[in-house]
Amino acid sequence: MAVTSQTQRAGFPLTWALDSEDLPKQSWVKISQIRTLSIERIGQKLGQASTEELDQIIEGLNEIVGP
Repeated sequence: MAVTSQTQRAGFPLTWALDSEDLPKQSWVKISQIRTLSIERIGQKLGQASTEELDQIIEGLNEIVGP
């Protein structure tokens, strides 16, 4: 899913604010923007979502696409 540091107007279930202290800026997961990336395009790891955040992101995805 896309991650952005641009403030999002849409709320849950379309976006989820990440609470990671590892990220240099406040960031949001754009749950509605599922992407595939080639391994070559993946850069260094900037942070990691917590288990609770992943649970919420999956719940948002389920609301968008259905169970």
